[in-house]
Amino acid sequence: MALAAPPIDPQALERIAARAWPAAQHRALGGWDLYATDGYSLRINACWPLYDPDLAIEAAIDAVEAFYKGLGLATIFKLTEGATVPGDLGDHLTRRGYAPGKETLVMTGPMGEGANDASVNVSNQLDPDFTAVMAATAPSPEDGAERLAALGRVAQPRLFAKLVRGDQAAAIGACAVEGAWAGIFGMRTHPDHRRQGLASQILQALLARAADHGAAAAYLQVEAKNTGAIALYEAAGFKTVYRYFYWEKQAV
Repeated sequence: MALAAPPIDPQALERIAARAWPAAQHRALGGWDLYATDGYSLRINACWPLYDPDLAIEAAIDAVEAFYKGLGLATIFKLTEGATVPGDLGDHLTRRGYAPGKETLVMTGPMGEGANDASVNVSNQLDPDFTAVMAATAPSPEDGAERLAALGRVAQPRLFAKLVRGDQAAAIGACAVEGAWAGIFGMRTHPDHRRQGLASQILQALLARAADHGAAAAYLQVEAKNTGAIALYEAAGFKTVYRYFYWEKQAV
């Protein structure tokens, strides 16, 4: 019998998602979490204001800006529907010259009922095939390296899936399981193997194996403009439950 899906609490799920995609550095400012790595993947290079900070709001923003300036990184705030505290943080940021940018959907879905796909190899360790697909699909070597390092920091139980076609790794995906939740990350298909349904195979394999680890529901993040990926996830039963925006200071 399938396990009951957990309730959707954006604040709680965001904390789970943060642990599933670990930054190299983390500083807590009360209930605000400041994540920093090398400046490429926005999720691990931004402030997540999920609960009250331990300072007055303007002082808290000053502290965030000082933290990222000290690391040589841009200051980015990740404002999440139903989770950002205080609720008027956007107004404070707007007065300082920030504006919302990239919109990301958080989708949740069922574990599926398919059997393990023997053509998809799933392990708990990164390997050269996985690394090769990430390198081939990353916008830069530095971006790919940062993402692979983040995946290497994921706690067990974790899953890395790959599909090989001929002598070439064709598609990959990763999953982090925490309690009843399975987080799907790192879904990539090599440019030579796109539009063959491989991403769907990777997704279903990850869901099947995550269910073996006790997961009852899955979540993922996808850019709002990525209509192809959204269609894939909707076909697998995923639905948008909330969204977030990255706020950055605008050039003057």
